Amino acid sequence: MLMRTDPFRELDRLAQHLMGPGTWSRPSAMPMDAYRDGEQYVIAFDLPGIDPDALDIDVERNMLTVKAERRPLPRSESAQTELSERPLGVFSRQIVLADILDTEHISADYEAGVLTLRIPIAERAKPRKISVNSTGDRRELDS
Repeated sequence: MLMRTDPFRELDRLAQHLMGPGTWSRPSAMPMDAYRDGEQYVIAFDLPGIDPDALDIDVERNMLTVKAERRPLPRSESAQTELSERPLGVFSRQIVLADILDTEHISADYEAGVLTLRIPIAERAKPRKISVNSTGDRRELDS
């Protein structure tokens, strides 16, 4: 379960897009999807063109931070830019994770420009049956 803490995130994302590329001190947002799939939560980030070595994933307590940097492609000195729409710079997203998630066992895969994190539900948060012990037919008598 994810907790949304910033209701103005979309407005901030639009403002950052208009202000130019993100920097390490002021990163741009990255689009994401989050959903529950059985006994785990899945978070997918769109990061096309990012080198896997430029990904930084950190979790401290229940705060998940994902950072990535898209660098310009190497070009020859004679190359002239005709059009440049792909954003460059630093991208970041911080997500507050619910206490029911097992942050010790997060897995991460990066394929086709999508970073996918899988976070299992903690055992302590899963429903379980409580057995009832019977002590027989025990009665207290009033004297």
